Amino acid sequence: MAERIQKVLATAGLGSRREIETWIREGRVRVNGRVAELGARIGPLDRVQLDGRAIEPYKRTPRQRRVLFYHKPEGELTTRSDPEGRPTIFENLPRLRNGRWIPVGRLDINTSGLILLTTDGELANRLMHPSGEVEREYAVRVRGVVDADMIRRLTDGVELEDGAAHFDQVLDAGGEGANHWYHVVLREGRNREVRRLWESQGVTVSRLMRVRYGPASLPRGLRQGRWAEADADQVRALAEAVGLRHEAAPPRKTSRPPLRRRGARRRP
Repeated sequence: MAERIQKVLATAGLGSRREIETWIREGRVRVNGRVAELGARIGPLDRVQLDGRAIEPYKRTPRQRRVLFYHKPEGELTTRSDPEGRPTIFENLPRLRNGRWIPVGRLDINTSGLILLTTDGELANRLMHPSGEVEREYAVRVRGVVDADMIRRLTDGVELEDGAAHFDQVLDAGGEGANHWYHVVLREGRNREVRRLWESQGVTVSRLMRVRYGPASLPRGLRQGRWAEADADQVRALAEAVGLRHEAAPPRKTSRPPLRRRGARRRP
């Protein structure tokens, strides 16, 4: 049965659907010798090429949907490579025989916390897509005076340079002196949105950490720079949260210390 090409390639773990749609617009994907069009349908007998290389998406499709929890430290990038040679999260992940790890959203270099990665591009796409309205929860340390009127403005909505934005919740998490901790929840992932919302009120974010993405929370005890694989129940909860059926896979309980590049300095 023919399916849309971006869905087939995403399910094969080649990338998120959004990423693959960009490849198609850029003319990097060909089907049966012709440049593919967005929304074109393909089947198992069609010949598919990416950047001139033949790929067989139906043979690459992972048998089981897998998800990793990764505890990103500050200073790492959510990208596969960096021209400046800075460390990336992918240096610390387990290798895959088929497909690749697809990050569910990004965290900027100065933000730590939970990043989900999956072998299923369709799951990644649904978790990231604005229409899914999947909650993201952050622990944020703010420097400055925060009062009830400011919190009301942040939950009612403020105008940023790329449109209106707001937090669904702002919860006091304690602290002393000029620095105070809050937990905030929002349902979209615009660039630096949490920081920009607070900065719109004249206060500074001094620490920012993502602690939850949808039903998945940062595992207690998972150290920075390390990963743990989600069990079947956790993967099912993520899939069902975005309307995907989940087929049970054998549970995996794996975690390991981060790989380090030669010459890399250890963090204190």
